[in-house]
Amino acid sequence: MKEQRRKIAVAHPALLGNEKKYVQECLETCWISSAGRFIPLFEREFACFCGVEHAVACDTGTSAIHLILAALNVSAGDEVIVPTLTFVATANAVQYCGARPVFADSEPTTMNIDPNKIEELITPNTRGIVVVHLYGHPAEMDQVREIARWHNLFVVEDAAEAHGAQYRGRTVGSIGDAASFSFYGNKIITTGEGGMVTTPDRDLAERVRLLRGQGMHPERRYWFPVVGYNYRMTNIQAAIGLAQLERVDEHLAARRRVAEWYGHYLRPFEDSLRLPVEELWAHHAYWMYTVILKDSVEFERDAVMQELAADGIETRPVFFPMHMLPPYHGSGGKYPVAEALAGRGISLPTHALLTEEDAAYVAERLGMLCQTARKRTTWSGAAI
Repeated sequence: MKEQRRKIAVAHPALLGNEKKYVQECLETCWISSAGRFIPLFEREFACFCGVEHAVACDTGTSAIHLILAALNVSAGDEVIVPTLTFVATANAVQYCGARPVFADSEPTTMNIDPNKIEELITPNTRGIVVVHLYGHPAEMDQVREIARWHNLFVVEDAAEAHGAQYRGRTVGSIGDAASFSFYGNKIITTGEGGMVTTPDRDLAERVRLLRGQGMHPERRYWFPVVGYNYRMTNIQAAIGLAQLERVDEHLAARRRVAEWYGHYLRPFEDSLRLPVEELWAHHAYWMYTVILKDSVEFERDAVMQELAADGIETRPVFFPMHMLPPYHGSGGKYPVAEALAGRGISLPTHALLTEEDAAYVAERLGMLCQTARKRTTWSGAAI
C-alpha cells in the first residue's frame, strides 16, 4: 500500500500580517457589520494599488460583476460577450440582469478570450464585453478596447484571479470601464468572502455604491430611489483585506517564486506538458499555476489528477467552458480551443505557503505520471 504523504493543498490563505490585530479592533469596538473605519480604508488603498480613482467594496466577486453590469443598465434584450472559458460567475452575472451572455472561444497561449473571435459575435443587441484575466495572466486589452471603441461597447475586466497582474505596464483593474475582483479564501489576497469594483468613472462608482446598499439615497436615510441589493462588505472582512493588502508585494512575490520552482522542476517533462506562458507585454500574477497535458501524449487528465490525489497532492481541473454547462447548453457556436484547454488542463497547488520541497515533489509525481499514464476516455476538443 502506498504511503500517504502529507496533503499539499491546492490553495491556502497566508494570514501573516495584521489580520488578527485589525479583526480584534473590530470586535473590541463592536464595528462588525457594514460600517466602520476599515471599509473606506480598504477601498482607498485598493484603488491606489490598482492605479485607479475609485474602488467600492462588496460581499463577493460575483456581486462586483453584477453591480457593474447593473450600474451600466444592462437589462433584458441585451447581449454581453464573455469568454466561454471562465468561472461560471462571469456568465451568471450577465444572466442576473436578464441579459444574454454570448460566448467567445479562447486563444491557446494565455487561455484568455480570443480578440479575433469577438467582432463576429457583435449584433445590434450587444452592449459590452467582459474580459477575464484567467488564472492571473492579463488578456490582450488593447485589441479588445479598440473593438469596443469602434462599436461603442463597454469593457469590463473580470480580475477576480489577477490581483497585481499587469498589462503593458498598467495594473489590471485600471484598463477597462470598470473591473471586478474577488477576495475568496483561495485568491491572492483574501477577506474570506468579498469583492471589489474599481473604475476611473466617478458617476459609475456612485451608481455602484447606491446599488450595493439596497439603493438607499446617500443623503436621505431610508429613502430608496431605486431597487438595489444587499451586497455590502463587513468591517471585519475589510479589516482582513487591509492587512492582506499591506503585504501584497510579499504575496505576489511568493507566487512568482512558486512559478519559478515549477518551471525549473517541470522543464524535463515539457514533451508531455505545456507550462504557463508569460507574454512579453504581461506580468503574470500566477493565481494558479496551470499546466496543459499535450495531445501528443495519450493519457486521461482526470486519471492523472486521481493519482496525484493518492499522493496527497490536491489539484483542480480547468473550468468547464460555459457552453457545456446545463444552464448555457445550446448557446450555439464552436469553441474547440476552450474545449481542448478545459479537457487537458490541471491547476497545481499554488499559494504563498508552498515550499520548494513541495513544488519539487508535485513536479516529480506529475512528470512520472505523464510518462506512464494512458488515456482511458477521449476528449473532443481541438489539438493545442
